[in-house]
Amino acid sequence: MSYIARHIASVKQHFTQRPGLRPFGLSTLIVGFDYDGSAHLFQTDPSGTYHEWKANAIGRSGKTVREFLEKHYTDEIAASDEACIKLTVRALLEVVQSGGKNIELAVMRKGQALEILDTKTVEKLVEETEKERDAEAEAKKKAAGKS
Repeated sequence: MSYIARHIASVKQHFTQRPGLRPFGLSTLIVGFDYDGSAHLFQTDPSGTYHEWKANAIGRSGKTVREFLEKHYTDEIAASDEACIKLTVRALLEVVQSGGKNIELAVMRKGQALEILDTKTVEKLVEETEKERDAEAEAKKKAAGKS
């Protein structure tokens, strides 16, 4: 995986530095597994730099999502598919309006093809996540009221 990310970053850097070539104007997230089965997530930038992350977001409102992930991501969450997907939905709901209509999720698992979750599944996850978030907010209100 590191080799692929490095190669893509090198191509981007080549186009950025050469006169007469149009530079790439986008960042990319590259996800996959090494031969040993370890998962990796890389980000490449138009300048040709690349970084490995445990969790990341790019694009409009990417900073807000990234800050949410930095605050809530743990290795325990990463060990569970369900918890990881729920964290992703919670992070996206920080910046997305109108629930699951504007969310698309893809899940990559070792030894399996990329799975793009259907709209009904995403809507169900959003609904569950919003209920959990509301319950947490209610619990905080009650705890604050007792203090």
